[in-house]
This record gives sequence, C-alpha cells and structure tokens, in this order.
Amino acid sequence: MITLHGFAYSNYYNIVKHVLLHKGLPFEEDLQYGGDDAYLAISPVGKIPALTTEDGGHISESSVCCDYLEDAYPDVVPLYPTDPLARAKVRQLMKVSELYLELPCRRTIPFVFSNSEVPDSLKQDIRTTAERGIQAMNAMCQFGPYVLGSELTMADIYLRYVLKVVALGSERIGWDIIAEIDGLKAWEAMMADTEIARRIDADQQADGPGFFAHIKQRFGL
Repeated sequence: MITLHGFAYSNYYNIVKHVLLHKGLPFEEDLQYGGDDAYLAISPVGKIPALTTEDGGHISESSVCCDYLEDAYPDVVPLYPTDPLARAKVRQLMKVSELYLELPCRRTIPFVFSNSEVPDSLKQDIRTTAERGIQAMNAMCQFGPYVLGSELTMADIYLRYVLKVVALGSERIGWDIIAEIDGLKAWEAMMADTEIARRIDADQQADGPGFFAHIKQRFGL
C-alpha cells in the first residue's frame, strides 16, 4: 500500500493527500514532522511530504509525488489532459502560483509565528513579486468553472493549497492578493465545498496543536 509521510497541517502534504483521495487510491498516513536522521532515509533533504510507493520506493517533493501518482496510475481519474500543450499549461499555472504567489507570501510565516510586524522593505519585495503573479494568473485562469476550463486538473488541487499560504501572507501585509485575481474567490469557495476538501481541512485543523507543539520543542520557544 502507498504510504504518505508528513503531517496534516502542511499544505504541501495536503496537495498529495487530496490527489490520493481524488483518485481513490488506498493509502496510509505516517505522521512525520521531519528533522531527524531516520526520516532522511525516506526524504533525502528531510522535506514534507514524501511517498513510499507500493513497491517500496521513496520519493519526495509534492509536485514530484503528484506526477508519480499520475504516471503510475494513469487510468485512475486522470488529473492531467492528454494533449501535451494542455498538460504543460496545467504545470505552468502550478509553477507560477508557487513561485510568484506562495513563495513570496511564505516569507511572512516567521512573523506570523512571532506575532511581529513585517518590515516595510519585505512587504514591498512581496508586492513586487506577487504583482507579476497576479498579472500572469489573470491572463491564464479561465474559471469555467475550474481554473483551466470545464475539467478539474492537478492545477486546481495544487492552487487550492497554495492559496492558504497566500491568504496568510495577505493578512500579514494588509493586502488581499486573492481578490486581485478575477474569479478566484468564487473558485476557492467552490473548491472548498467538497467532501475531500472538508475532510482535509478538518484533519489540518486537528493537527494544529501537534504541529505547534513540535515547533516549540524543536526551536525552544
């Protein structure tokens, strides 16, 4: 059976979990917060999440895990189009949302944990990068009703969890980035209104105390 290693508070973990649930693939969850040598045997740089495949192989990085599940089970509820260009468009949107929306907003997380003010210089850096992402997303997104048309793709699942970090960063810097992308909030509400999304969100909330206890212990807070 497939094993998903990581913890439910992680949005990247939840991307892979959502794909597994959407495809209906049997899997088990192994709670791992990382940071120890034993986990490095599964995830070479100790990142969350990682997968152990049915034949005992190990892979990490959320996008790699998702692509593996698509390649290994191509006929089980496909999440990529068959056309090469359309497949590339899915990956393009995933990459843009990660590099130009999620990663800049992720820089605010230390200030969330410390409940401190984000410096103005960092706010400006985030805005400069996010503005490029907003422009690109407005050009790429179709919302018909899914982000790239009438069919749900890997881009929808990936974007849903990327936006959780974007929302957190937006709140910290006082700029609603999600509202700057036409149609994104309605799409976000639609994506949240599914059995899978509700299950993952509930699991994420339940894992919050364990995750923050781990952070406090690891960093002596």
